[in-house]
Formats: sequence, structure tokens, C-alpha cells
Amino acid sequence: MVNKFYVPGEPRATRVHDLFTTIAPRYDLINDLQSFCMHRYWKRRLVQLARVKSGERALDLCCGTGDLAFAMARGGAMITGLDFSASMLAVARQRSRTSQVRNHTSAIQGRKQNLETGTCGFGSPGAVSFVRGDALHLPFRDSHFEVVTMSYGLRNLANFQGGLTEMVRVARPGGRLLVLDFGKPDNALWRGLYFTYLKWCVPWFGRIFCGDSETYSYILESLKNYPAQNGVAAALAEMNCERIRIVKFLGGMMSINYAEKRGL
Repeated sequence: MVNKFYVPGEPRATRVHDLFTTIAPRYDLINDLQSFCMHRYWKRRLVQLARVKSGERALDLCCGTGDLAFAMARGGAMITGLDFSASMLAVARQRSRTSQVRNHTSAIQGRKQNLETGTCGFGSPGAVSFVRGDALHLPFRDSHFEVVTMSYGLRNLANFQGGLTEMVRVARPGGRLLVLDFGKPDNALWRGLYFTYLKWCVPWFGRIFCGDSETYSYILESLKNYPAQNGVAAALAEMNCERIRIVKFLGGMMSINYAEKRGL
């Protein structure tokens, strides 16, 4: 049975947008439940690896409800969180009202907006600027951010290489690039058990909390067609990056790809 949110060969943006519109109100809760709250640790680990310093500029792509953006801003960095889902950004804005970091919001449609500074007009240390935009066509100038991150987003793009190319483009020479996403364990038995969990257990969270099991059976369908950590590392090696490494969790069920853009 083909998942309605993932149909190979069809334009994916509309389907994925519909998916995140559906799950946005319960997204954080379901993340806690399906990962047994471990996603919080994985994101903290990404922030540690990113080493974002006060006054630096960091871009969090597919920022969703803002977990990484808020975490990176606490150290005094200037954070821009970009997502194409208005529903997910609405949750992020709601969360920002109780966050200890300053918040700005903006809506940008691709490159049609004139962005003279490439920062959406916000540059206060410790502030988070939320931007609506497309991760495959970033509305920022080249070599602008010290850190570029993406969690649980690269797998959802129509062209993962295009997403990585944009990340590298907007990173400064020496900038840190980090991608957190579902992985594929090297061990065949462990991978089989993992895929069984994604196939038979995770969809129940979608059925119970969103009224549609396909909202979360989508994860397995998208993962099957995603090169995961090894493919991402290989792609980064061909994109002017160095110091490439993979940090695996749970035997590779989840992973962080880390790389740095080569200097001039």
C-alpha cells in the first residue's frame, strides 16, 4: 500500500506540507512518545557539536517547532529558523512566548523578497528569527552563517543533494554543518527490528493523536528512499566539505552528520 504522503515520482512539497499541517499540534508530544524522549538528548548532542558561540549567526533549516533554534540561541547566538510549514511555525511562535530568548517572526516566499542583508532584518544576540521559506531555495546570501543545522528535514526534501548544496552555499568558510535524522543501522538484524518498529508501532501514534496512521507510517516510507547517514556523508565529501564525521545513536537508528565547509 502506497503512503499518501509519500508517492515516489510525484512532486513531494505539497504532500509533505499537508503532512506537517496535520501533525503540527501534536508534533512535540508524539516525538517524546515515539522516541521515549530520547530525541531531546540527540538534539542536545547536536547543539554541543555545533559549538555555537555568542554573536555567531546560525541557521536552523526545517526548524519545525523551534527546538534547536531556541537551544542554540540560549548561548547568545543570532538564530534564524526556517520552515515551509506555517502550522509548524505557529507552534514555534507560541512556544517563544514562554522561551527565555527573544523572538522575531517573518514570512518570506522563496527569493521573491528583497533581502539586502541576508538576515531577514534581525541581528540581536540571543534572538530567534522565524522565517517561512524553502530549504531548496534559501533566501540568504552566500557564506553568511557560521553554523547551519537541519533536524528531521533532509529526508523530507524532494532532492536531498539540493538541500545539502544550499546548506554549504550559505555557510561561511570553516562553518559547521550538522544534520540529525533517522538512520539505517549497518547490522541487518538490528535494522530489521528497527524497521519493524517503524512499520507496526509508530503508525499508532498517528492514528491515536492525528486520526490518521499514514502521518507516521510515512517515516518508514521516506527512510527507505533516503541514503541515510552514509549517503549524506558521501555527498558532503563531494561538496567542498572536510572534517566529515558520523555520530550514531542506538546502533545507527539515529545519526548526526557533521562537516565543515573548507576555508578559502
